[in-house]
Amino acid sequence: MCFADRILFVFLCGVMKGLFNMNVYKPEIAELLLQVEKAYDKSLKTSTDFDEFSLCLKRQACGTVSSATLKRLWGYVNDVHAPRMQTLDVLAKFLGHAGFKAFCLWLKTSVAYNSSFFSAEQILAEDLTPGAELEIGWSPNRYLRLLYKGGSVFEVCEARQSKLVEGDSFEVVSFLMGHPLFLPYVERRGERLPPFIAGRNGGLTLLNCLWNG
Repeated sequence: MCFADRILFVFLCGVMKGLFNMNVYKPEIAELLLQVEKAYDKSLKTSTDFDEFSLCLKRQACGTVSSATLKRLWGYVNDVHAPRMQTLDVLAKFLGHAGFKAFCLWLKTSVAYNSSFFSAEQILAEDLTPGAELEIGWSPNRYLRLLYKGGSVFEVCEARQSKLVEGDSFEVVSFLMGHPLFLPYVERRGERLPPFIAGRNGGLTLLNCLWNG
């Protein structure tokens, strides 16, 4: 492997590690974005909305986040880059928290969210036994039936109208109803494909455990 290839390999490993780490915080990130829109009192749906909100963050001395970064984070543009902790810190400061980790701690201890956010319909890989089967779906008409292989690895047993196909496998720690599913990689016939996001707009609309031993 030449020097340039080694540099590229190290970079890609860093990206993949970042995506996996952010996947662990997936529910918290989704709730962060929801709370930001509530505090801003305006939904972020157009390019102009993101431009204006970027300026708002700067004016309120929360920090600097570019409009392009905000668009990626909200899923307005197709991109698989994991959000940087610095970006999440800025958004958490906009809500009055010291940073993203402080926001996560607040979520876990807040009476308001103990009964709503953390009781949201979700399935954790650690609660499953190898051989368990799940079904997930997202708009428009995407459907997967998954077999749990253990070690947070799932294999696609059935796929309908999806870019994922039967035999694909991926690693994920949790599925959360109503939120996008971030996959750090997809393995197909021994080859690792780029990261994949299921339900980018609207999140998962179907989440069932069909069998868990």
